[in-house]
Amino acid sequence: MVKLFENGIFLLNGKEIVTESVLSKEEAKKGTITYSILKAHNQNDNMENLKMKFDAMASHDITFVGIIQTAKASGMKKFPLPYVLTNCHNSLCAVGGTINEDDHMFGLSAAKKYGGIYVPPHIAVIHQFMREKFAGCGKMILGSDSHTRYGALGTIAIGEGGGELVKQLLEQTYDIAYPEVIAIYLDGKPNPWIGPQDIALAIIGAVFNKGYVKNKIVEFVGPGVSSMTTDFRNGVDVMTTETACLSSVWRTDEDTKEFLKLHGRENEYKELNPKDIAYYDGCVYVDLSTVKPMIALPFHPSNVYEIDELNKNPYEIFKKIEEEAKALTGKNLFSLTDKIVDGKIMVQQGVIAGCAGGNYTNLVEAAFYLKNKSCGNDEFSLSVYPSSQPVFVDLLKKGVISDLTNSGAIIRTAFCGPCFGAGDTPANNGFSIRHTTRNFPNREGSKPGVGQMSAVALMDARSIAATAANGGVLTSAEVLYKEHSIPEYDFDETSYNNRVYYGFENGNPEAELKYGPNIKDWPEIDKLSDNVLLKVCSKIMDPVTTTDELIPSGETSSYRSNPLGLAEFTLSRRDPNYVSKAKDVQKIEKDRKEGVSKELEVILSKINQIPGQENIKLKDIQVGSTIYAVKPGDGSAREQAASCQRVLGGLANICEEYATKRYRSNLINWGMLPFQMKETPDFEVGDYIYIPNINEVLSGDMKNISAYILGDTIKKINLYVSNLTNTEKDIIKAGCLINYNRK
Repeated sequence: MVKLFENGIFLLNGKEIVTESVLSKEEAKKGTITYSILKAHNQNDNMENLKMKFDAMASHDITFVGIIQTAKASGMKKFPLPYVLTNCHNSLCAVGGTINEDDHMFGLSAAKKYGGIYVPPHIAVIHQFMREKFAGCGKMILGSDSHTRYGALGTIAIGEGGGELVKQLLEQTYDIAYPEVIAIYLDGKPNPWIGPQDIALAIIGAVFNKGYVKNKIVEFVGPGVSSMTTDFRNGVDVMTTETACLSSVWRTDEDTKEFLKLHGRENEYKELNPKDIAYYDGCVYVDLSTVKPMIALPFHPSNVYEIDELNKNPYEIFKKIEEEAKALTGKNLFSLTDKIVDGKIMVQQGVIAGCAGGNYTNLVEAAFYLKNKSCGNDEFSLSVYPSSQPVFVDLLKKGVISDLTNSGAIIRTAFCGPCFGAGDTPANNGFSIRHTTRNFPNREGSKPGVGQMSAVALMDARSIAATAANGGVLTSAEVLYKEHSIPEYDFDETSYNNRVYYGFENGNPEAELKYGPNIKDWPEIDKLSDNVLLKVCSKIMDPVTTTDELIPSGETSSYRSNPLGLAEFTLSRRDPNYVSKAKDVQKIEKDRKEGVSKELEVILSKINQIPGQENIKLKDIQVGSTIYAVKPGDGSAREQAASCQRVLGGLANICEEYATKRYRSNLINWGMLPFQMKETPDFEVGDYIYIPNINEVLSGDMKNISAYILGDTIKKINLYVSNLTNTEKDIIKAGCLINYNRK
């Protein structure tokens, strides 16, 4: 059972939920674990408007080149805090010639020059390395990956776009209003066939569509926390990203201490518990004993069903997914009902991988289900990716790898590819079950735009192994469970000592950065003019637009270090005409600067009809492209979702609401106006929208911004911008974070 409280609650002694207290809400808010950690990291006297500095940072090889290039262009001389550069996303070096390994060598050279920590390909996925080496009780870590979550170790970790990491490298602060804090109260104990993904999906299914924890910090409390090992908790915690929360933190106990001690960092432990009275802005009550084996069907982790429920009624449920697939693509590219054979659901592929699935406990459990069993000799396949070399080494010593391999499973290295569409892509129309983080469209590597489509469902490693042991028939772990024990994990970091480069505080300013031919500097970006003219280049009316639709992952990420090269893929899987339209607008802006645009002369005549704009000249107007999406930015923290629009001349986004704070932050750090509107848009692709006096607007309250659609008639619309800090306003006015810091 998962229950959401309609209003805030007081938690007494960490156990009793009540609605009234002897303390005021304001005073009792200080009793949360979150408050104590945020207060310790706030550089501001004011706890309402936080200015945060972090203890460490982490990036992977899709994001770190751009971050370092931006920080370098902004004047960075060294890494002022531990900064870990992992190479777990473009590890394969199989697409794009030398491009991927060139970026890896750039990362190593940056670690040597600026004093960083460099983790070579195949050694560890980003979040497992940070759990093993950096997360600790009461700390804060910032990462340029959306699944930056180390709450089970008492760390508030936040996934953000690259611009926010650049600010930390420049010794600036992460500025945010004090967030609401939601208690996730865990009660009872999970059944032995239940895994962390089952619990995570149960929570995601209950809260995501309601926006219950969006941009808030979730705090795991209650006696049920101690019913799970820390390794198990890590698997639940990393999936909190899919609730749309800002971050997470858990109360700590002796098991947390043992985990840190095992990893040689017992000194990083301290007991974290709410005070005797703590106030939370909401509460999610979870009775762990009632959680069943779960499955999240395409195309979102919140599309949750119990596996038993799906097996009882597969046709009706699958038909809904097929209709959604057709709505996404406009074509009948994908079917699920054909996977029902003699009343059973047949799966083509299983994957257990990454920061969510590749943990020690999950793989040991999977091996128990598969020992002396066979994955079968048909189309079903199973791939397993241990999350780090130390995890792999211990699985090897304990015979787990042998048991998995002998069952027919394929063992891979530490790699995040299956989570974003760069590894183990199934056949067209295939159905893949995965213990990974996401199942958005394209996350398994398909390309609906060219007629290729498969789909992913999320499940726990235990049920995936049960399905494998049943020859690919979708099977709940409960059906095949037999009592067994899990041997203690032994952490051996010899592989780290022999391969990881530890250079923090040992940078060499004279060292040269190694540039491959595809690593390009950011192009020059103009500052914001007093008046802007936007041409609509895409209008997306889907309920949610993911980061993967804004800039696809997978093979396109080979070009992530080439801003203009990567920009060619912008919206390519959602609106293939966008790039050419945006480039046309760039040409119009170039012509404006040169005073040769006949098209703009016609538009100017309309602008001059607007009261107060009679004397505006073309030299006073900046022209750029914009997109409209109902709710853009769900998913990845990759700043390229915004920067690719920007280097193509994008000046703004317009939406009903932003799916995540991190996407909105990316827009701001790239100098783009994050407009919102309450009404359904009247404008279409190709329409011009004029916003006068934009610098003056940014200095005001931004709640009612006059804009004008310049069609056959001039129509006024109202836009608004949600709260911006003074620094964010200055970044937008400067044109981007690089310009702001240069200034």
